[in-house]
Amino acid sequence: MEEFRTKLLRNPEEIEKIIGYNFNNRCLLLQAFTHISYHQGCMSYERLEYVGDSVLNLLITKEQFSMYPNLPPGLLTPLRAANVDTEKLARAAVQHNFHKYIRHGQPVLRKRIQTFIDVLPEHPLHSHGLIDAPKVLADVVESTLGAVFIDSDCSIDTTWKVANVLLKPIITPDMLQANPVKKLYEICQKKKLSVRLVDLWRREGTYEVFINNQLRGTGKCREKKEIALNRAANNAYNELVRTIGLKEITASE
Repeated sequence: MEEFRTKLLRNPEEIEKIIGYNFNNRCLLLQAFTHISYHQGCMSYERLEYVGDSVLNLLITKEQFSMYPNLPPGLLTPLRAANVDTEKLARAAVQHNFHKYIRHGQPVLRKRIQTFIDVLPEHPLHSHGLIDAPKVLADVVESTLGAVFIDSDCSIDTTWKVANVLLKPIITPDMLQANPVKKLYEICQKKKLSVRLVDLWRREGTYEVFINNQLRGTGKCREKKEIALNRAANNAYNELVRTIGLKEITASE
């Protein structure tokens, strides 16, 4: 990882080539890739991430408002969330090799990033809450957009050009999937099936899902409780679809 940190210091133009933007102030670019753990006294990406987070939400909102004039807020909101959530942005960081340029002082981050990269082929577009995406990857995408926004004199158009490059493929309404827990409850409500969640996360890192008092799904993730729950709900949902022949639910239904 030290090799990549040095590489960024020597060749910031590589990142500029990736994002299609040349910085007037390259200090902003270096700051955008500097984790708070890197070196005491170095300016981390936190302030730029704060800017980028706000700008990105505005950009996606603006784009979707124009692209989908007939979609109500109830569908626009989850669509925007899917395009700016931690996993989506972390995928963008990996896709454009941002992880190779992050300057940090925590070796454990490299392991977490590699674990994330290894499971991506199982979920080509989005896992919808089933995998643990390292927040540092999403942070760097947001901080990069924040740096572009500041460096370009707060140009929305310039920042959108970079965001559009980084976030492709943009998730569309047809691609959108409901959260596993929501899908499970909706399908069980339609079929008048009872749902019981058993929280074993604190002790075992797992969740169990019982449908009509029968165990239908288990999920495990010691790092994050929400992911364990999503995995259990997803397994239970898939078991119902398989055994009962129920139609799958999309986010728009």
